[in-house]
Amino acid sequence: MVKVYEINGVTPVVHPSAYVHPSAVLIGDVIVGPRCYIGPLAALRGDFGRLIMEEGSNLQDTCVMHGFPGCDTVVEVDGHIGHGAVLHGCRIGRNALVGMNAVVMDNAVVGADSIVAAMSFVKAGMVIPPRSMAVGSPARVLRALSDDEIKWKSAGTGQYQELAIRSMQTMRLVEALSEVESDRKRIDWDSALPLHLHKNASA
Repeated sequence: MVKVYEINGVTPVVHPSAYVHPSAVLIGDVIVGPRCYIGPLAALRGDFGRLIMEEGSNLQDTCVMHGFPGCDTVVEVDGHIGHGAVLHGCRIGRNALVGMNAVVMDNAVVGADSIVAAMSFVKAGMVIPPRSMAVGSPARVLRALSDDEIKWKSAGTGQYQELAIRSMQTMRLVEALSEVESDRKRIDWDSALPLHLHKNASA
């Protein structure tokens, strides 16, 4: 069962079509929209500001969302937040991606269809224009994104939208096996290549 906590009389809201892993924690003013995916050990602390996951967005394993009183932390439609990222009082635009272990600070805005590279630090108040690649610590806008890169990002987000459905339908708590079966099957999945391999394959 998902760990959902009311605080100061405010209870998280999770749309019935969203998947929230049982180890995730949702506190207070949290709104998870349709078709969202919230991964294992994610923490959404709506004990100060409001946290909003809009339709089709995902927040992956060990991510943290938090913010100051009176502010909203928002991941817009089809936003994609990679493993271990931290969002604090910021806005992630429609179809944007925040890479693994990146940090996006207060009042920063990541424009639609943009990518924040893994391990980047987006300073408070920074505005990343739409369709941009931002990298580094502190982050800087490196260049515009190509249509192919945005298509790659959208495909990855689509996989997480499908994962929300697959998780609701097939994930269950079980005991581990003591040995590997001789005919052990694989999870058959049409996976997206990492961006650097995708570029090589499409070149």
